[in-house]
Amino acid sequence: MRYASHIADLVGNTPLVRLGRVADGVAATVLAKVEYLNPGGSAKDRIASRIIDAAERDGLLQPGGTIVEPTSGNTGVGLALVALQRGYRMIFVVPDKFTGEKTAVLRAYGAEVVEVPTNVPPEHPDSYYSVSDRLAREIPGAFKPNQFANANGPRAHYETTGPEIWRDTDGRVTHFVAGIGTGGTISGTGRFLKEASAGEVVVVGADPEGSIYSGGPIHGYAVEGVGEDFYPDTFDPTVVDRYERISDAESFAMTRRLAREEGLFVGGSSGMAVVAALRAAEGLSGDDVVVVLLPDHGRGYLSRLYDDAWLDARGIHLDSSLTNGATR
Repeated sequence: MRYASHIADLVGNTPLVRLGRVADGVAATVLAKVEYLNPGGSAKDRIASRIIDAAERDGLLQPGGTIVEPTSGNTGVGLALVALQRGYRMIFVVPDKFTGEKTAVLRAYGAEVVEVPTNVPPEHPDSYYSVSDRLAREIPGAFKPNQFANANGPRAHYETTGPEIWRDTDGRVTHFVAGIGTGGTISGTGRFLKEASAGEVVVVGADPEGSIYSGGPIHGYAVEGVGEDFYPDTFDPTVVDRYERISDAESFAMTRRLAREEGLFVGGSSGMAVVAALRAAEGLSGDDVVVVLLPDHGRGYLSRLYDDAWLDARGIHLDSSLTNGATR
């Protein structure tokens, strides 16, 4: 018989799917790596077991211990799968910007969720970084994975995501496009692909307007799970060849197009990444292969970017120039 011992054992080996309608007129082959097909629904599943394995090996996490992590939701789900498998208590600190479906999912897995204000700087005592630090100090046996500084994050993508893309494209990938949050996905995957191709693969970072990575003024934005107002230790800027700066309206319009035209029900950061991928593909030949990583499922965004009233309340208007396929 063929079966997995636990759902957490099924992480990885997600497929590549060619984008058709949204890439109409593009000569290059544009392939989406569909990470929402991981069991927890996102690319973050990949990092969880490696982070917990290392913590157990180093004596940082003991049987019956508690995992405390600041998260927008996806990392929490990945950690929850491993915690359930191994019997750990879970406490996730979540900015109130992300409450709703995402926190409901975390609670469904049995996690405790602590909600904190979104619009405070990282050093503020009420930020999700500071609150998670305090809880990790105060709770006996607590371990904070700290995805923003844990080298096992990019290492997981170097060891799995990159090799999968290289294998499934028969080494023909020429461009890799991904959003940047902690930077672990693009740093680990991009580094592997550059090494495998002797530096030939071009790595493109997709970044929301308002984030620090791509320059320009830093301000708030509505797309979730990407962008930052500081440079995490898990981000290696030497891997990224160039950046594409994407507005919320462009990201969300493309996200909706992916659902309607490609059958890919994804979150806003996936739409952002595809906009960047189509920009990267402009002018490329039929021999080029652009792989864009779609980080997560759309289930956590039904009351947000898929809700017209939510968009209107934030002044985000998806006009016909965006919904009909313009990428700039």
